[in-house]
Amino acid sequence: MTFFTDENLALAEEIIGRYPKPRSAMIPLLHLAQEQEGWVTDDAMTQIGELVGTTSAEVLGTCSFYEMFKRHPVGKYVINICTTMSCALMGAGDLMKHAESRLNVKSGSTTPDGLFTLEGAECQAACTEAPCLQVNYRHQYRVTTDQFDELIDELALSDHDVPDHGVLSQIRQHIPEDRSVGAVPPEDVKVAPVWFSEDGGS
Repeated sequence: MTFFTDENLALAEEIIGRYPKPRSAMIPLLHLAQEQEGWVTDDAMTQIGELVGTTSAEVLGTCSFYEMFKRHPVGKYVINICTTMSCALMGAGDLMKHAESRLNVKSGSTTPDGLFTLEGAECQAACTEAPCLQVNYRHQYRVTTDQFDELIDELALSDHDVPDHGVLSQIRQHIPEDRSVGAVPPEDVKVAPVWFSEDGGS
């Protein structure tokens, strides 16, 4: 099964090489697949399973556990409005109603032009900044309805520094060969790590 581009396949193999067990690379590979397509396709999960030596069913089990991985096409910008206690007390419900009205979609839906997906979300760990939301998992704090409208206008004009959905980081991690930890499978370890002191660390 071929899903990854040649460039991303090479990157996937590099990522797998960072781990003592290939299956440990499953989550980074899911992120890579979502960055390539904007969501995680069945073909992506099949190839990830082949690359890490497991079944596509196990990849699906991991993928479906995390809200961040999407199993269907979503908008260029996924807007998650926090709906839990602190944000709810500070007006998240009104903000969500306004967002639905402004975008003319219900929560859980995508605008017809494919630009925005609107969703409710669990706590975004910014309770002192309520109500908050995320655009492609980049925080926006203490958002008013007017600020929401300004944000939508900026995003629609691409006048914002938010990358497309699926882009986890704008800087690609690369570990030079001489900086690798030399990870090996646990069952192949015969001696204690060099940093493990024989005197118990004292």
